Amino acid sequence: MKIKAAVVDKKGAKFDIRDDVELADMQADDLQIHMVASGICHSDEALRKGDAEIGYPIILGHEGAGIVEKVGPEVKNFKPGDHVILSFYGCGNCINCLKGKPTKCLNYAANNLSGVRPDGSAHFTENGHQVDDMFDQSSFTTTTVVRERNAVKVPKDLDLRKLGPLGCGYVTGSGTVFNTLKPEPGSSIAVTGTGAVGLAAMMAGKISGCTKVIAIDRVPERLELAKELGATDTINTNDTDMVKAIQDLTDGKGADYIVDTTGVTKIEQDSIQALAQGGVLAAIAVTANHIDVNTWDDLCPADRTIVGVNMGDSIPQVDIPRLIEFYKQGMFDFDKTEKFYDFANINQANADSVSGKTIKPVLIIDKDYKPGM
Repeated sequence: MKIKAAVVDKKGAKFDIRDDVELADMQADDLQIHMVASGICHSDEALRKGDAEIGYPIILGHEGAGIVEKVGPEVKNFKPGDHVILSFYGCGNCINCLKGKPTKCLNYAANNLSGVRPDGSAHFTENGHQVDDMFDQSSFTTTTVVRERNAVKVPKDLDLRKLGPLGCGYVTGSGTVFNTLKPEPGSSIAVTGTGAVGLAAMMAGKISGCTKVIAIDRVPERLELAKELGATDTINTNDTDMVKAIQDLTDGKGADYIVDTTGVTKIEQDSIQALAQGGVLAAIAVTANHIDVNTWDDLCPADRTIVGVNMGDSIPQVDIPRLIEFYKQGMFDFDKTEKFYDFANINQANADSVSGKTIKPVLIIDKDYKPGM
């Protein structure tokens, strides 16, 4: 079937919305999804710019929310009419998936970043030529086809327009805290960068019982929002030495945990110096930047750890419902970071994301959708 999709023709090109893209036929364990909305993530921008190796033309988007239209004969957990959030694809068969660690799927890159479906077939074509996909999903479309393991069912009384970013940005930031760092109640956590991922990590630190939750950024408005969402303290790096400020806020000890979402070399290296004895830095930004680490001076005597985390070590079918429950209880107000844009204005939405004007742009793909229907 033909669909409308935002296509990036070549490295660095703008999104071009076209209505002649052909969607692949459904397979036995597929869901056909009518897209309602999709978040824009910095990973979309990284791939659009060509920061990672990927093919073009490509349809990006991996924070989709929509309604199931059709299901394949082997689908067990979904039916037409179900409301879903889309996330990454884990094969379910490799040793890490079988251990319950789909973010460490041995086929993760092949299934999510190869541009084709898990069986190697094209997800999309245009005029007979392949158009690459992202995350076996490509949510910048009016309709898509995904595997059952891409989808998470959500309550129909919630506003689908708000929920898509739970599939990546919010589950990545919060999962890094809940699943990887697992801070003890009463411990301290600092988060560098108060975008969607950073604010999600910060709210997770608050929920986990951290008594010092430090938000770090250089944009005053974002730091004000961080306070509203639970930060006990804020640091503006435009006029403050981050390392000294963290030490001052923690009685000279340093932070027990730091989550870096910036990928900025100086911020990451300062984060190491700002860790407490036995502290852990989670570096989760999508970046090509490098850091210099002296294993003795920076790590060994202080017993510090640097860990990389993919997608918050999450199991979307477990973690996303947990976030929704926190949201319903007023503990995870992720929607305060969002701003809606018409699908037609995708390039403006992406520009506002890159500039920092909007923390989490959400594209409204189906303008006729009514929440709760």
